[in-house]
Amino acid sequence: MKHAIGIILTLLFSVLHAPAQESSLSLSTVVIDAGHGGKDAGAVSKDKRTFEKNLVLDIANRLSDRIRNEYPSVKVVQTRSTDEFIELRERAAIANRAGANLFISVHVNSNRNTAPNGFSVHILGQSSDKDRDLFAYNMDVVRRENSVILLEDDYKTNYQGFNPSDPESYIFMQLMQNAYLEQSLLFASMVSQHLEGGPIRANRGISQNPFYVLWKTAMPSVLVELGFISNSEDLSQLRQEKCRAQLADRLFDAFAEYKQQYDRSLNTGKAEEKPAPETKAVPEEKAEAPRTAPKEPEAPAAVAQTPSDVLYGTQIFATSRMLPDNDSRFLGWKPVVIQLGSLYKYIIGVSASPDEARRNNVAIKAEYPGSFMVSISDGSTTRFK
Repeated sequence: MKHAIGIILTLLFSVLHAPAQESSLSLSTVVIDAGHGGKDAGAVSKDKRTFEKNLVLDIANRLSDRIRNEYPSVKVVQTRSTDEFIELRERAAIANRAGANLFISVHVNSNRNTAPNGFSVHILGQSSDKDRDLFAYNMDVVRRENSVILLEDDYKTNYQGFNPSDPESYIFMQLMQNAYLEQSLLFASMVSQHLEGGPIRANRGISQNPFYVLWKTAMPSVLVELGFISNSEDLSQLRQEKCRAQLADRLFDAFAEYKQQYDRSLNTGKAEEKPAPETKAVPEEKAEAPRTAPKEPEAPAAVAQTPSDVLYGTQIFATSRMLPDNDSRFLGWKPVVIQLGSLYKYIIGVSASPDEARRNNVAIKAEYPGSFMVSISDGSTTRFK
């Protein structure tokens, strides 16, 4: 127990003393992380001809180059730009040392079953899917992405006993408050929307999962799985240079949208304009699916309609799935539900009185250490102390 407490205190100290993102006048630094590399091939195709490390490196390099070209004022830091092995902890450390405003980790998925396909977007947190717990939901993916730790020298010392194969190791992640959840959710929603309709057709949605590299980054962070190397249709697309270029372009579009909103939220005036995309003649039979603006799903009837007056409460988690009001995870409170893209943010202990909401928060924090207080106004939330 003393060892566990020591880890938690160390992690809290690292977040509290991380570079202050709010001090920047704009989104000035982004870190692009190409998963795996070197002796860590990542997922491998059934015929052993295609490695995840090569696919994601190509996409990450394309994304990095496009941001550099179209946003010269943005510093782009890559955890790797060649086929080299980078320790998992070092990937997060690179981002933290750079004082980045955003961290994007690029991966390709795999499964023993060849049927699963599609892309997915992940942010830090335990799974909040109904009838699934932290150790059941996406744990095969989580273990695989975290297992690179086992390839490192002296990993037991470097990771203070964290074992990617042991479910108990993930308990620590539940105790770590993610101070950047709100912005991570926002960017994840934009990524999911922009990947929709692209070369990797199926959208597997957004989920919260305990990926180590997201846990240790002190900034808004997402991990993107761009299709399944184990699925023949996805693999066929990923092997095409054109497809990888399209995926990089769609990730760039999500970045551009997020940067514009990020800059505007800091009251810096007019956000940096995104250059008009270059149009190229493409043969009709090879043209990419038309890009249409993603439609916001209609708010389900179960979503609480927030009154115009300001309310205060505690946000406990967010998920892409609607939950019934009587779900036991709401601890007997009737939740206020705020929709953000394809995600639903669940807020309990809600009151028009900030003092009463703070008193409610004390009890809620005992059950949800990673929760945080928000004010609710006009259907949106703002962090509140």
